[in-house]
Amino acid sequence: MGNFCGSLAPKPTKKRPTKRPLNPPSSANSSKIWTRGRSSRKEKPDAALTHQQILAAAILFQQHHGRDPFDRTSSLRYPKSGSKNTNALPRSSSTRARSLTDPMLQPHQLVAQNVKLEDIETNHFVLVHGGGFGAWCWYKTIALLEEGGYKATAIDLTGSGVHSFDPNRITSLSQYVQPLTDFLEKLADGEKVILVGHDFGGACIAYAMELFPFRIAKAIFIAAAMLSNGQSTLDMFSHQSGADDLMQQAQTFSYANGNDHPPTAINFEKSLLRDIFFQKSPAKDVALASVSMRPIPFAPILEKLCLSESKYGSIGRFYIETPEDNAIPITLQESMMNKSPPQQVFRLKGADHSPFFSKPQALNKLLVDISKIKTQS
Repeated sequence: MGNFCGSLAPKPTKKRPTKRPLNPPSSANSSKIWTRGRSSRKEKPDAALTHQQILAAAILFQQHHGRDPFDRTSSLRYPKSGSKNTNALPRSSSTRARSLTDPMLQPHQLVAQNVKLEDIETNHFVLVHGGGFGAWCWYKTIALLEEGGYKATAIDLTGSGVHSFDPNRITSLSQYVQPLTDFLEKLADGEKVILVGHDFGGACIAYAMELFPFRIAKAIFIAAAMLSNGQSTLDMFSHQSGADDLMQQAQTFSYANGNDHPPTAINFEKSLLRDIFFQKSPAKDVALASVSMRPIPFAPILEKLCLSESKYGSIGRFYIETPEDNAIPITLQESMMNKSPPQQVFRLKGADHSPFFSKPQALNKLLVDISKIKTQS
């Protein structure tokens, strides 16, 4: 949900490389496919030998790298038993040059051996989606957190996901965020959670932080709107100079109250969703989003937040940057952090606007690492 009203700077759309790998698979079934694809004519001895050499070299290359070159959209992979674990809390949890794959981590590697879950302030994450998204977008994150012994709750905000309310009828931020505030209000006495907000969900968790500071241990902003006191989400995007033609093409506005009144919701052209939000995400997740995303209510975007240092400011904030983001560009993310510095900043190398799809395991490792950091008093 970046660049409302086309206020962000132009960002060229990168041509996506083909996903077809150059290396042939080594399985027996795949070898049969290669055999069927050859000419029925008898090969010359030199040609046959050359082909065998190429095939053998490809198999050795595949074995050397220890992975199936066709496994491009897998969200969970396992390394060989001799693989080394890395130290916690790197500046970026994804330092490899790969763009469509993710670090190969086992669930037990996601929690450092010298830190016990019972020793941290809370192991309960509450995940808040961005504009147009829903709780469905966190399905990989929920699975990975639970495998690591954590508890994860994903919230559908009003008019989002499976929540049946019409987004065009939402008239305030409090109404939009009510499922989250209701959840926090019902927590047991003394229970705390870690709030995680993505995209417009950043403004939503900030609103909740001001209301329930005593029930929030930490707040994590992922490619999110991290606002200052008296600022609205629309204000934040208006500070980005220029206009993004792609975003302007993708946005359509609903006027449920008539054309002489402000818009009531924002919609996105489905054919452009990948280029804006998911250019590095697996095709299966893009397909999920295309049938699950809903209109974004417009009124909450206009609302200015009232944030105090004694409440909102008392909670440790952490920001996760997404450098390949076409919705909220990295320059805008850095601008927000400069105006309201968080306790610590992390960067997910190679992540698009939706790292829960494009970098699920690297994102999960950062969430776990942040859960173990002591907040500044």
